[in-house]
Amino acid sequence: MMEILEGSHAVAEAVRLCRPQVVSAYPITPQTHIVEALASMVADCRLDAEYICVESEFSALSSCLGASAAGSRVYSATTSQGLALMFEVCFNVAGMRQPIVMTIANRALGAPLNIWNDQQDSISLRDAGWMQCYAEDNQEATDLHFITYRVAEDHNVLLPAMVCFDGYTLTHTYEPVDLPTQEEIDAFLPPFKPYNTLDAKKPMSLGMYATPDYYMEFRYEIDEAMKRAKQAFAHAGREFAGQFGRDYSGLVEGYRLEDADTAFVAMGSLCGTVKDAIDEMRADGMKVGLLKIRTFRPFPSAEIRKALSGVSRVAVLDKNVSLGQKGAVALEVKDAVYGSGIDVFDYIIALGGRDVRKSDIRTIAGLAEKGIGDQYYGLRMEVL
Repeated sequence: MMEILEGSHAVAEAVRLCRPQVVSAYPITPQTHIVEALASMVADCRLDAEYICVESEFSALSSCLGASAAGSRVYSATTSQGLALMFEVCFNVAGMRQPIVMTIANRALGAPLNIWNDQQDSISLRDAGWMQCYAEDNQEATDLHFITYRVAEDHNVLLPAMVCFDGYTLTHTYEPVDLPTQEEIDAFLPPFKPYNTLDAKKPMSLGMYATPDYYMEFRYEIDEAMKRAKQAFAHAGREFAGQFGRDYSGLVEGYRLEDADTAFVAMGSLCGTVKDAIDEMRADGMKVGLLKIRTFRPFPSAEIRKALSGVSRVAVLDKNVSLGQKGAVALEVKDAVYGSGIDVFDYIIALGGRDVRKSDIRTIAGLAEKGIGDQYYGLRMEVL
């Protein structure tokens, strides 16, 4: 059923349809509307779940970890400083192979304090062992929750997942969203069947001490599971397309790349602006296209190399920065196309929520054609 919904409320409805048994989260801007809506659903008996009120984000994810280990499907949400406070627990969740799904309403990290959008928060945890998806719009943000639960709980994967969508730009924007029925989601997403469950009648331990003789093998197993997740995403995306008509089987998605000389690479809501700019530039005879990265973890290196094989240059639009290096997306893309002869230029943009206009995309295309890149785009002052 098509409804006009705020992005946060659309995500909350999607989570409800996934039938989590335990929800635990701590309110923080711009994530708050999601967990407020879920709390109301529980209070109004629209969602049969235990809603655990806690004193911090650290406690929220810790509660989810315990509930997942005890055999429940669980959910949380956070952003920015809240995700930073979860840092230790994020590694524990992945190391204990608990398939928790958590929404990240992407927001800049302090200091200085900033409540607007960039993607530094989730990118900073790219190596924690969590799968990461980035949504372009609220329909995609909604649908990705159904798919990530399916992939995370796959016994060939068993990894937690972050569904990331841009704070305010999407979380507080009203858009048409096609919500499936409960019966349709029940047919797509079966009840949670834990691989291991803490049970007093059958004692076992999770997350125990590992000596140097064994620790590396645990990290290796997480790495291998992350690689297997690529196939699981593609499979779940195809089944979702067959049932609902929206195809998420590709970890990347191209737009007007067929004859492009210059390709932009981006993640999240920025892709919509880039598509509009591309249409205008195409009308002026410029051969430009876009490659949208939907899953940053697992990183789709082979898919990116194939999709970009026909372009001369790539302009990566990074809403984050790996300080002292480049943007994290550009580093990964450079590795993916290494040896192909494609020039990859990085542009750090929109940090702290600064606007990106179609004119900016056109300017960046011109810079890339001139071979000028690897820079902060749009700085308003000289470097101090």
